[in-house]
Amino acid sequence: MENPFIIKSYESKDLFCDREEELQLMFSNCINGTDMTLISQRRIGKTGLMLRLFDELHVIRPEIHTIYLDIFASRNIDDFIKLMAEAAMKSFPSKTSMGEKLLTFIKSLRPQLSFDSITGEPQLQIAYQTAHEKEYTLRGLFEFLDSQNEHIVMAIDEFQQIREYPEQNIEALLRTYIQQTHNLTFIFSGSKKHLMADIFANEKKPFYSSTSFISLGKISEESYSVFIRRLFNERQRNITDEALLFILEWTRRHTYYTQQLCHTVYANGSENVTIDNVKKACEQLMQQGETIYLQYRQMLTDKQWDYLIAVAKEGSVQQITASAFLKNYKIGTPSVSRRLADALCEKGLLNNEVTIDGTTYSVSDVFLSHWMERFS
Repeated sequence: MENPFIIKSYESKDLFCDREEELQLMFSNCINGTDMTLISQRRIGKTGLMLRLFDELHVIRPEIHTIYLDIFASRNIDDFIKLMAEAAMKSFPSKTSMGEKLLTFIKSLRPQLSFDSITGEPQLQIAYQTAHEKEYTLRGLFEFLDSQNEHIVMAIDEFQQIREYPEQNIEALLRTYIQQTHNLTFIFSGSKKHLMADIFANEKKPFYSSTSFISLGKISEESYSVFIRRLFNERQRNITDEALLFILEWTRRHTYYTQQLCHTVYANGSENVTIDNVKKACEQLMQQGETIYLQYRQMLTDKQWDYLIAVAKEGSVQQITASAFLKNYKIGTPSVSRRLADALCEKGLLNNEVTIDGTTYSVSDVFLSHWMERFS
């Protein structure tokens, strides 16, 4: 029987845990044409939630079309256009009426069009002579989709990546084209909170106050417990309360790491899962990640590495300038602590969670955090 604990994206409603409140809010926004900004730390489940939303729309409101594109790997406006066009072609196959129109439009751009030999998905290569041609093509894509008089929801994942583009006017350009659409609803998703906040909450920026904000937190212990137990029980397996509690505490209810640990426990094949089975899976996962963790050591200075260990040992740190924290781990001055924390956040190795009580720092990779706790 296939492993029910999915660690890649989204598969089905049955294998998706909770998020009912966020799902209903996003569904309502889509129906009412409200653009939204979805923010959370990495691997907490943003992509899965968006695809779960699309699944719900396809069932309840099939007249609403959906397009999903992940721009994390994009480097410039050329890549953005390519990814957007390919995502649209994937959503509207050439055999459909709108797909035929889209293909005709794409061909008017004189691209090199091919199809992946394994997935069969379209791949484009468009040549441009000037920056103006790129802008014309991007505007044309938005105008084409909007002109079909079909309600389309477009999710753009890792949207903060546009800040890495060499083109200086990309935010203003996108805001202008998006603002002129009437039949498109947008979901802008991102994992770098400070960048997403600056894009959408800074009054000096083009996207200021243009969307509804949704922040994705951790799934409740109760919901996750019910979900995990159900998936084991439905496949004629049992899991003890002690084992279940350990899973949720050890993974800190971070979606990816909870799913990964449950996936490993299930793959190990025990019909009666105890805390010993779970601890064995924890050891496996830390051993599997050790090669990568040691690579991190090569990337960091001695002070950065020691600082990461300090945060891992604490689990989470709210007062990174507190004298007890600085003294216990021989960090130095408050300014040194801030500088180290900022550098590790920039590298994606630390999370900084801003709440009403202040900023809490923790190691981004939960498995790495536990692995580092063992260092003396």
